[in-house]
Amino acid sequence: METSINPVGEKNTSQLQQQWGKNPKKNLNSTTQIRQQPQEAPTEVLELRMSPDPDSQIPENAQGPEKLFAELEQDSDKSRGSASEMPEPLQASDVWNCPDGSFVKKIIIRGHGLDKPKLGSRCRVLAFGFPLGSGLPEGRTELTMGLGSWREGTWGELIEKCLESMCQGEEAELQLPGHSGPPVRLTLASFTQGQDSWELEASEKEALARQERARGTELFRAGNPEGAARCYGRALRLLLTLPPPGSPERTVLHANLAACQLLLGQPHLAAQSCDRVLEREPGHLKALYRRGVAQAALGNLEKATADLKKVLAVDPKNRAAQEELGKVIFQGKKQDAVLALGLRKMFG
Repeated sequence: METSINPVGEKNTSQLQQQWGKNPKKNLNSTTQIRQQPQEAPTEVLELRMSPDPDSQIPENAQGPEKLFAELEQDSDKSRGSASEMPEPLQASDVWNCPDGSFVKKIIIRGHGLDKPKLGSRCRVLAFGFPLGSGLPEGRTELTMGLGSWREGTWGELIEKCLESMCQGEEAELQLPGHSGPPVRLTLASFTQGQDSWELEASEKEALARQERARGTELFRAGNPEGAARCYGRALRLLLTLPPPGSPERTVLHANLAACQLLLGQPHLAAQSCDRVLEREPGHLKALYRRGVAQAALGNLEKATADLKKVLAVDPKNRAAQEELGKVIFQGKKQDAVLALGLRKMFG
């Protein structure tokens, strides 16, 4: 059954890098005991098979998780307060620009190893500096990659992207374009082994996608189209890797995503999402209606009229389509009147 969602209507990071380069006096190379003890056994990493509710425990670090967190907190304090020490200049390799331009990561302490958190990894982190209302806890916390409500807000999405780029023991600062507050500081203490999405079985991907879709629908009904759009987008990314013909769930997800995009004032994206639906189901009424609304918002009145008339041809009593078509016709008459006035002035 398709979840019924009816819409009510839907960086420059280089400057940040230059600013950091101008302030090399900040202590960037505080050293933790993690890097000083190569002779100890590295943190045990357990393989985690994906499931809707992973119950595996974070493995104990060789020197104990409580001791590790304490050391990380001490070193974090030292790195803030030891400005009198002479740091090494910031290297280009110590700055990482998120590919989508959403933030810049400055590595304060390098991690060890090559593995990084993946889908399903349970991460023990130490975090400071989140703005009020971010919905993320400060201090020690445990986050599961790809699962949980912590990912729904803007900050949660950024933190997940940052964790995907970190190695165990790494400490970093995040700077956001346009964010005037202090940088967020994040330390990845340890994590369990996860999986890349392409490593999952088809049934596992579909199960995760259903969870994301259900959560997205909850958020949409609660008046949070932005959070819902994130959930639908994540579900679609999981299903895109399935072999042809793909999951029929994609049709519902694209249609629901279009509803969110209309409410978010993104008619161009909404029209594209509806196109994806109509490629698979040319008679999908909700997609036709939503594309008609999107085309009207874009000023493409002829295309909007065509889509809305297709809806009414199948469902003549569709009140939403009737009202929207009336608006489009009225808007068309206004445009015609303006055009006629312009022609009279030109040739009168």
